[in-house]
Order: sequence, then structure tokens, then C-alpha cells
Amino acid sequence: MWIVPEAAIADLITPEASFQAVESVFAAMASGEAYNFPVVREAIGHEDALYGFKGGFDRSGMALGLKAGGYWPHNLEKRGIINHQSTVFLFDPDTGKVAAMVGGNLLTALRTAAASSVSIKHLAREDSKVLGMIGAGHQSHFQLRAAARQRQFEKVVGWNYHPEMLPKLAETAAGIGLPFEAVTLEDLGAQADVIVTITSAFAPSLTAAHVKPGTHLACMGTDTKGKQEVEAALVARATVFTDEVAQSVSIGETQHAVSDGSLKAAEITQIGAVINGTHPGRTAADEITLFDGTGVGLQDLAVASTVVEIAVETGVAVEVEF
Repeated sequence: MWIVPEAAIADLITPEASFQAVESVFAAMASGEAYNFPVVREAIGHEDALYGFKGGFDRSGMALGLKAGGYWPHNLEKRGIINHQSTVFLFDPDTGKVAAMVGGNLLTALRTAAASSVSIKHLAREDSKVLGMIGAGHQSHFQLRAAARQRQFEKVVGWNYHPEMLPKLAETAAGIGLPFEAVTLEDLGAQADVIVTITSAFAPSLTAAHVKPGTHLACMGTDTKGKQEVEAALVARATVFTDEVAQSVSIGETQHAVSDGSLKAAEITQIGAVINGTHPGRTAADEITLFDGTGVGLQDLAVASTVVEIAVETGVAVEVEF
């Protein structure tokens, strides 16, 4: 079994490689070559933590495994470590033997950012100039940098429940040469051509009234039953895409619109269909498109498999008998 520790991963995989891995696995999902297993995600009754498992099998990439982990909301303040903690386990699909154990914290941030940037590449207007960021936590920085690679943005506008966190996001924007402005939600919606939401909220902040025609939204924070970043009326108003429809309607951003009857599951399209060319994606400049990024296990397996390959080639991976 190969072990790739968390500390080694930053030097092994690039955001570009993460993007390619996620885009490929989304395409495989839409073509039926890959599928996810049912998600287990539970409140454990300790430290207010959410813990669970996401797994799947990709026949095209021969990746089989799972990610175990979750969200410990007090980690940063109590222990000085990030709130999201996870580990990816890969298995040999021919024998079932464990093949690798890979630190999953950075990979989770990279694959989540890659998913939203895949949606921006395939759904956002080509002339998008202003990027809106809702959320300023750990993953928002990855989201901002990944989004900026997909369009020629001229400015970033941001809003957060805790505005004192926005200056660090402004530093990230400055680091890639983009000016940043902290704004109200009304101003954010009026200016932004692309909006990324990356919060852990259980109540919506962004409404249909905030968003102008032609906007693309990448809603990346809702991955648990009850969570919600945007109001159901906005979801129902948009043309909706997702990583996996079944997961989207059960634990993703669309769960609320489907529950109240304003959106049908049959109206949601896998982003992989757009990547494969079997769905046209955006069809009008004034169309609002929305990607519900729930985070599927196959994303984790795809980037983890890439990391293991590089780690073995470069001698970074540690081999142990198991």
C-alpha cells in the first residue's frame, strides 16, 4: 500500500491537474463510465462535527475507493487546524486490496475549486468581467484562484457573513492581480457576471432579486441536508446543472426548490453532459445558469489517483506492507 501524507501533496499536484481530473471524471459520470455510491453524512454528537463517507468507481480511470472525513467547526479556533478534515482510500478494482491512503484536506479544497471552475469554463458568458465571491473561509481562496483562470476577470467583489474575514480574500485577489471590493449582496448581484458561493450556511443569503440576467452561479457550499446558500426561487429561475442529480436533490442546493415543487429533478442536468457535448449548456446571453456543486466521491478519487501516480514516480510515496 502506498501512503501519501498530507504535507507532501502541495508539491505534487497543481490546480491545472486537479481541473483536468475533475473535468474528466464528470464526463465519465455523464457517459455512464463512472458512478458514485450513496453518501453517508451524519452529525456525530461530539464537537458539533459532521462526519461521513463518499465513494465510487470510475471504470474509465480504474479508480475505486472512498473519502472519509467531515467538518469540525471548532478546529481553527481551538486547535489551529482547518475545520475540514479527510483522508482518501484507494483500492485495487481487480482484487479489492487497499492500494493507497492519501491525505484529503488539500485535495478537497482543490477538487471543490476545480468543480466550480469547470462549470465556469462550460457555462459562464465568455465576456464575464466581474467575479462575485460569497464566503471568505479557507476554501474561498482556492475558489477565487481557480475561477480567475477561466475568464478574463477585471475585478472581484465579495460579501461574507463575517466581514472581518474579507481582507484576507482581498489579499488573495491582489496576489493574482485583481482589485477587490467588499460590497453588499445587492451590489454584488448587480455587478457580478459570475458568482461563487462557498459558505456553510443553513439559511439563504443570495436571492433571485439580487441576481442580474446572464449571471452564472457556482453554488459550492451545500453538501448536507438542510444547508442552503441561495433561495429556492433563484434556483427555480435558473437553468440548473450539477455534478450528480441524485445527490443534488437530496443534500445539494437544489434540495429546497425540489422540495417546494418549484423545480423538478428531471430539469437538472449533469455538467458532464455539457463537457461531452450532449447538452448545449448556456443557450442565451441573458440566461441565468447555476451549478450545484455537491462534491461527489469520484472527484476525490480522481485527484487522489493523480497524486498517487506522481508521488510514486517521484519517490515521495511511502510503501508499506498491509
